[in-house]
Parts: sequence; C-alpha cells; structure tokens
Amino acid sequence: MEVGQMTANTAHEEKFYNLTPAERLARITDQYRLSAEDGAVLSGEQGLSLESANHMIENVIGTFSLPLGIARNFLINGREVPVPMVVEEPSIVAGASFMAKLARGTGGFFAHADAAEMIGQIQVLDLDDPSTARLALLDNKEMLLAEAARVDPVLIKLGGGPRDLEVRLIQDSPIGEFVVVHLVYDVVDAMGANAVNTAVERLAPIIERITGGRVLLRILSNLADRRLARARVTINTADLTFGEFSGETVRDGIVQAWAFAAADPYRAATHNKGIMNGIDSVLIATGNDWRAVEAGAHAFAARGGRYTSLSTWSQDETGNLEGSLEMPMAVGTVGGATRVHPAAQACLRLMGIKSAADLAEVLVSVGLAQNLAALRALATEGIQRGHMTLHARQVAVAAGAQPEQIDALVERLIADKIIRIDHAIAILEDWNGGDRGQ
Repeated sequence: MEVGQMTANTAHEEKFYNLTPAERLARITDQYRLSAEDGAVLSGEQGLSLESANHMIENVIGTFSLPLGIARNFLINGREVPVPMVVEEPSIVAGASFMAKLARGTGGFFAHADAAEMIGQIQVLDLDDPSTARLALLDNKEMLLAEAARVDPVLIKLGGGPRDLEVRLIQDSPIGEFVVVHLVYDVVDAMGANAVNTAVERLAPIIERITGGRVLLRILSNLADRRLARARVTINTADLTFGEFSGETVRDGIVQAWAFAAADPYRAATHNKGIMNGIDSVLIATGNDWRAVEAGAHAFAARGGRYTSLSTWSQDETGNLEGSLEMPMAVGTVGGATRVHPAAQACLRLMGIKSAADLAEVLVSVGLAQNLAALRALATEGIQRGHMTLHARQVAVAAGAQPEQIDALVERLIADKIIRIDHAIAILEDWNGGDRGQ
C-alpha cells in the first residue's frame, strides 16, 4: 500500500477532533503508513533545523511555528486525501472537514489541472517602431523558442520546456508604447519561477539585437492563467439541513450569498479571502509560495475588468447545490522550500502527492470546501457562532488561564456572550482571589 492510501477499515473513525494531539498523530501515521521519521517531523519534534533555515533566507535568528492540523473526509477524484493545513485562524480545519464530509454523499470533489505552463515577460523599450519590432520578433519565433529550449536540458528530458512565444503591444501606458514578449514555458512539477526567469534572461540580449530596443524587465508573471485548476462539487440538499434550517433554506441562502460576491467587489474580496483561507493553509504546509498563488488568484478574479467571485454556486436540475471553482494554481512539488523543509516533504507524502497537478487538484478542492463552509455559516447562523468556541479558547489562553481552567473559562465567556481578553482576565482574577494564576 502506498503512502497516502487509507486502510479500508479506518476510513471514517468518529470524533477525531476529541483525541489528543499525540493520539491524532498516531492515528494518522498508522492509517497512512507514514514512517516514524515523518511522524516526528509532523509533530514538530524534528522540523526545520536552524542550520537549514539559515540557508533559506537572510539574517536568520530562529524558526517560527504555527499549528499544523489535518482536514478530514476529503474524497478527491475518488481518492481519500488527508489534508495538512498550517493556519492560526480557528474553524478553518473544522469547516473544510465538515464540508468534505457532506460532499461524500455525491462522490466528493472532482478536480482537474492544466499543464504547468507559466509565462515569462520581457519588456522591450526605446523602440523606433514598436509594431515593426513586434513583427520582427514573431518572424524569429522558432529561433527564440529553440534558444529557450537550451536553457534547461533536464527539464526538456522531463517533458517540459518552451511551448509558445507571444508578442504584445502595450499602447496605453504612462511611458508610452512598448513591446512585451511572453515566453510560455512548461515547468512540469516545479512552481517555475527559477526556470522561467533563467529562460527570459537568456532571451533578453537576443531580443535586443532583433528589435534594436532595450530590454528592462524580464521576469515570471504570477497571473498564471494558462495553468488553471478547477474543482466541482454537488451537495445533496437534504444533507444541508441542520437545526432550524431546512436544506432548501440553506441551499438558497448559499446561492444568494454567492450572488452578492459575484456582483459586488467589496463582498468579493472577503468571499475570495475565505477561499484562500483553505488554499493558503495547504500551500504553507507544503512549502509553496502562497503569495504567488494569492496574487494570481486576485488578478484572475479581476480579469474581466471588475473584481468578482472566483467560485460559482447554483441549484442544479435536481434541486441540489452545485459549486465550482476555477483559478490559477502555480505550485510545485520539487525545488525551493518544498524540497528543503522536512515538514513540507512529509505533508506531500501524507497526501500521496505524485505531481504538481495532483497538488493543484487538492488545493482547488480545499478552496471550494472552505468557501462552502463560510457561505453556509453566513447564510444561516452567522460567521461568529462557528468561531465562538475556538476564539474563546484562544482568549482564555491569552488571558493566562491554567490548563485545568481553560474549559470552564471558555464556557463562562460563551455564556456571558463577552469573548474579550479583559473579561477573561476579570473572571480569572475573581476565581484566583485577585491572582491571575500566571
């Protein structure tokens, strides 16, 4: 059995969230056949060393930890996937896990990722006739692509390399007209920044000779709109029923809440942030550049000239809830921090990821699940109720509660409906006879 595949009799054990962190880790390592070394890394006992960190960025003085949780219940393209999420915000892991559980009734999430084609941009200035320069570059397209193919022979052997060369005229700019060359480059299982940047650097002097212009910027674009990932899900309306809310009420509320984001950029910004809550958490867990994916996502959301929702929600012909998400997903499973950070490697093994496309499909599915969790909360009981217990627990800890006091303090804060640190401190001082117990 491969890592990332579950044993048949342990697929859906109940109350995973009630276990201690050590018990959860033991269960995960057993279910997914992880090594003892991976278990130690995921626990934080053997994470990123100071020596390794010192080679990753400048002026290193230490490392910084965030909680690593596992989102459960995900069925993606028919495969069980435990999803590692690194995040500090309460309710994200729980929300994604519960929506994934609802999705199982209709087969889970179905996802697909495009080929890993990234765009490298080359800005050409000081041209006497930009239109003529554009045509000259197109006339030399095959030569330029052949030159780009010489940059990384290993990538070519793996099936990657240059795919196309486009030339654009930028006419309405603060500095007047200029030319931009787009090198379309398949980076296979890498995020691609280094490969693409190296290739456009190689082409820059040749482009200057062809055009007689001056190349200024030559760099990857984070609007990876040739490298899209898509996920779709259907939720049985009956499964949306909870408390006083009927399934039809919840379904209609989710569609109406989505329509707000589709029509209004102020709402769309928060709506899309909810999607990225899930995606960023997995990107961080796998050592990927979450800032690049964020930039691409928000640029893609505004591609029509107005910022709007990345997702779509509707009622299908049978009356069930149907959702989809499409967005750029420039991620890698080789190179960069993904290769250096031991926890990132362990997280990829935990999910059974074999390629960047596999990872992209997981990411977009998690984003759709997270979006559904937020919309369901907003359209019914409000976002705060779902956050309340976990937020109260954070407040209790911050106020200085001892381990044996935390549960009681959380209950008191919720009962008082005042979840603030000053109120928590006042309660603790009362309990401790004026001593906060610190």
